[in-house]
Amino acid sequence: MMRLFCFTSLMFILVGMAYSDDGMDLNKNSRAETGGAQTLEDILARQRGEEVNYNFRKSALGKEGLESDTISPLGTMGLVSDAEVFRQLRYNKADINVSSKSAASEILVQDSGMNWLNLREGPLQKYGALSLIGMIGLLAFFFLIRGRIPVENGLSGITIERFKPIERFAHWLLASSFILLGLTGLLTLFGRNFLIPMIGHETFSSLALASKWIHNNVSWAFMASLVVIFIFWVAHNIPTRLDIKWILNGGGMFSSHSHPSARKFNAGQKIIFWVVILLGASVSASGLSLLFPFEFPMFAATFAKMNSLGLPSLFGIESLPTNLLPHEEMQLSQVWHTIVAFIMMVVIIAHIYIGSVGMAGAYDAMGSGQVDVNWAKQHHDIWEEELSKKNSNSTPKDTDAITPAE
Repeated sequence: MMRLFCFTSLMFILVGMAYSDDGMDLNKNSRAETGGAQTLEDILARQRGEEVNYNFRKSALGKEGLESDTISPLGTMGLVSDAEVFRQLRYNKADINVSSKSAASEILVQDSGMNWLNLREGPLQKYGALSLIGMIGLLAFFFLIRGRIPVENGLSGITIERFKPIERFAHWLLASSFILLGLTGLLTLFGRNFLIPMIGHETFSSLALASKWIHNNVSWAFMASLVVIFIFWVAHNIPTRLDIKWILNGGGMFSSHSHPSARKFNAGQKIIFWVVILLGASVSASGLSLLFPFEFPMFAATFAKMNSLGLPSLFGIESLPTNLLPHEEMQLSQVWHTIVAFIMMVVIIAHIYIGSVGMAGAYDAMGSGQVDVNWAKQHHDIWEEELSKKNSNSTPKDTDAITPAE
């Protein structure tokens, strides 16, 4: 019986192969025979990491007249196959009648997530890491060449108040919150590729959840301190002609006894101030859009205004999309959030260098709030002179800003 069963089964297989169109020819694997679907070779190429051209799928959308009602409920679709219908949906070519008021409600399939993922794990990680490493390397090279910028006339032993306690509190709140946001952001961006192989999925999962919680909640402290810092120092950071001379002189960073005149904030500090304020506001806006994608979308309205001004044409683009789903808004916000954050981190690394190992006496300004008089004369001579005149015309009770150093 077993032999009879095997013989009968073999006969059925041979007969089926004889009457099949393809027979044993495994090379017949064309897209024409699959109605535009991807072939085995497409799948294998994608698994090998090779680029696959999917334009053939965009053109295999069924019969002509895509503007007609191809998605009519409970009706026949004629020559349109299921695969063609889904491709029409995927490439937003199907004529769909919806009752929703949302402009993006007609988009039923959104596949730009892969483009976002490739951008996130490709250029964003690559160029973001290179920018941070490059700035650290540049500062290390500068330190080897220039060394620590000294107080050229030596310490006088007399200090003056540079920043009040409330100013220093706002600065350190902004600085500490930014550092936490930067570290947790880097963990989120690079963690899957670099930490999971070292610590495993479960440990990374707990770490990522904690990082996300910290990032979302510390952001409020960052935004609040950003507003306070702006109120405190905006009047001192208005650009003047004096700043042009400071920039042309390189701020005295490259040679001794060449420090240009400056008021309370020099041109370099003003640049850092406006970078932090403007980019900080931008990164805060994109962060809010990520936290509240349905309540605070950014890009659809922004793209509409850019289109009305004709800005895309300057870059050879006909127009920018204005029909965006919430998750498309989040993808764009995340990309923008990351780019702006990397720019800020590069600038802040340079700021930290100058305020710590790069310049003698600079840390005291935000550490104790008191700086040596000779340091002030070297880096902020106009501000020191104005403060000295003010104190000389004050009563003894008002001269607490000048104290002998211990």
